[in-house]
Amino acid sequence: MLFRSKKRYTVHTMGDPVLRTVAEPVREVTPEIRELAETMIGAMRAFDGIGLAAPQVGRSLRLVVFDIPADSIGESPSPGELALLPKMPLAVVNPEILTVSENCCVRDEGCLSVPDIYAPVVRPSRVVFRAGTLDGGVIEYECGGLLGRCIQHELDHLDGHLFIDRVSEEALREISRDLKKLQRFGEKHHYHRVAVK
Repeated sequence: MLFRSKKRYTVHTMGDPVLRTVAEPVREVTPEIRELAETMIGAMRAFDGIGLAAPQVGRSLRLVVFDIPADSIGESPSPGELALLPKMPLAVVNPEILTVSENCCVRDEGCLSVPDIYAPVVRPSRVVFRAGTLDGGVIEYECGGLLGRCIQHELDHLDGHLFIDRVSEEALREISRDLKKLQRFGEKHHYHRVAVK
């Protein structure tokens, strides 16, 4: 078929109350949850993201999708990277971090809900991550690298936190003008960003 209809995807931006709300557990993986996960994967890709939490599409549920590139694996990959990166994109429900490493690392982060703004964030280098899958299974792995960081970033969304909550005061001052601009943009556009793909 030469022509396919394009889909419209919306991501909610900083300032929308849904991003500051603790998300509800997914009680059951229903067809609606599967459809929401598919929509979220589409939105994540439409906005060139590597992770997306349900509150970012306006649904206060503990559902997250990931699409971490395989070439993000470093020289000493974690068990989670080896197991999960070949399965991307991945949708999980009720994810949790069981333990975190004492070692931390700093890396610039961005967010589809805080577009075009980046700042350094200190996070544990590795986490032990457990979540339900859409087929009713459970995964549990130690995850490091970009995957480990993305897990921490996305699970923050489920508890009403944004990465800008975790930056230093100095870094926050550097991006404060951009954040105010984003807030004004959000007020004019109902805290929505739209992509058509």
